[in-house]
Amino acid sequence: METLLDLVDDAVARFGDRPALAIRREDGTSESWTYRELDWHARAAAFRLRALGLQPGDRLLTWSPSAPELPATYLGAMRAGLVLVPLDLRMSREAIAGIVRSSGATRLIIGTGHDAPDPAEFGLRDFATTTVDAIGGSPNGDAALPPDWEAQVAAWPRPEPGDLVELIFTSGTTGTPKGVMLAHDNLLAGNQTFHRIIPPMEHRIVSLLPLSHLLEQAVGLYYALSVGASVLYVRSRNPRVIFDALRDHRVTSMVVVPQVLDLFWSAIEREVEKTGRTAAFARLRSIARRLPMRARRLIFRRVHAQLGGSFRIFVSAGAFLPPALQQAWEDMGVTVLQGYGATETGTGSCTTLQDHGLGTVGRPPEGIEMRIVDDGEIQFRGPTLFKGYWQAPELTAAAFTDDGWYKTGDIGHFDSAGRLILSGRKKDIIVLPNGFNVYPEDLENALRIAGLRDSVVLETRPGRIEAVLLPPSSGPIRQPDQALGFDPATPPADVRIQIDAAVKAANGTLGPNQRIVGWRLWHEADFPRTHTLKVKRDQVRAWAAVEAPLPVAAG
Repeated sequence: METLLDLVDDAVARFGDRPALAIRREDGTSESWTYRELDWHARAAAFRLRALGLQPGDRLLTWSPSAPELPATYLGAMRAGLVLVPLDLRMSREAIAGIVRSSGATRLIIGTGHDAPDPAEFGLRDFATTTVDAIGGSPNGDAALPPDWEAQVAAWPRPEPGDLVELIFTSGTTGTPKGVMLAHDNLLAGNQTFHRIIPPMEHRIVSLLPLSHLLEQAVGLYYALSVGASVLYVRSRNPRVIFDALRDHRVTSMVVVPQVLDLFWSAIEREVEKTGRTAAFARLRSIARRLPMRARRLIFRRVHAQLGGSFRIFVSAGAFLPPALQQAWEDMGVTVLQGYGATETGTGSCTTLQDHGLGTVGRPPEGIEMRIVDDGEIQFRGPTLFKGYWQAPELTAAAFTDDGWYKTGDIGHFDSAGRLILSGRKKDIIVLPNGFNVYPEDLENALRIAGLRDSVVLETRPGRIEAVLLPPSSGPIRQPDQALGFDPATPPADVRIQIDAAVKAANGTLGPNQRIVGWRLWHEADFPRTHTLKVKRDQVRAWAAVEAPLPVAAG
């Protein structure tokens, strides 16, 4: 098996009439394709893309919510020899303009429906545009397809392992996004590592992350196809609609970022509070924690019934996962596998069903080398590493050591069992005047355990550590356009008392050099984030430079 098309051909041969992809729309309608139907749609997509005048090596922009037609377009582009350039629905106008300019793409495949983007709003009014439905839709009744279209596609040259599949432009919390070049051999090597991490089982996946996200592509599409999984796309962000989909699909596993885990857990907590059983729920969690996973699921069988009764695994990556949040889900018998890696590395490291300790991101799978150099930076080497940055040889050279290791810019260390523990980004380390290094993520986790959902810890002047906090009960529960209900510069007394208590509780778990001496509330319901939901720390840091903090109350 040398390319992703080999993976698809193998999946069709083994799982031909098994359900592959389905969608549940907000109007209640649904559609499902088998593996054979997906392949048929993908081959038609390849022909249609070539019919638009696109040639092998051309870049193709895709900008669409998830639906079966989008993977069909991805696979069709591979058969046509094109290079995908996925755009994320959360990207800014400026980021999209930079990607369009840098990629040199000439054609945009756009999604349809109320949640699809409007190209005109992003300066793409005059761009050559085709809908994803027109590319990935059914070949039945399409008069534009000649009678021998399937034979023509079958006769096209197959891609080589080193041929580019896509350019994924990094989210980047600062600066201009860089185009990460990923080839068939990179993505296929990543797929092989997931087979060593995620156990064989009957996977039924509900997909919430956008397919522009490499994690969702790698696990929720390519790995899913390689094991015969059934994937359901949900075109809603309403928690009730999502939970209905989880139940009806009898979901077994999901790929998420920590913010989604938090959203789901918060919904469960709210339901428990409505019944007045918060204390009993906490006691059951403490009991379940000492029992095998199957017993935990029996204890919380009512909750699991709402999830379809078969939920077993979350795969989480893309941001820091608070250990308390992982523990909450594992108390209920759902294993949280935490992965770590960048777009450039594909798979970096990951925990497993046998070893998923809190606060660690596991070990690199077989075939991936990892090391930590003297300054604490994590570096990788192996077949999943990207081919370089698009048209930026100087950036590519700067990203690697002389002996071929990719420099992640992340800091970490190994625990006593050899598992990787992340400490944060090199550029975010706070170096105190006494030379002590403070890792903001350690303090932010302490605040999370103390009850504050999200925060950004920073040094506002030499030696002074402060925290910028989201208002209580905000974060992913509250929509970005919802009012806070009070002036964050002068919070009500009860809010201030609650935050002071949490900050002091966090300080009680931290060393003398890590203590938070001041805090302030962010002025909106959520922090500014990249399209992969990472906090844009530079924007928070710039805001904090001019806003007055509130000192932690004495006592």
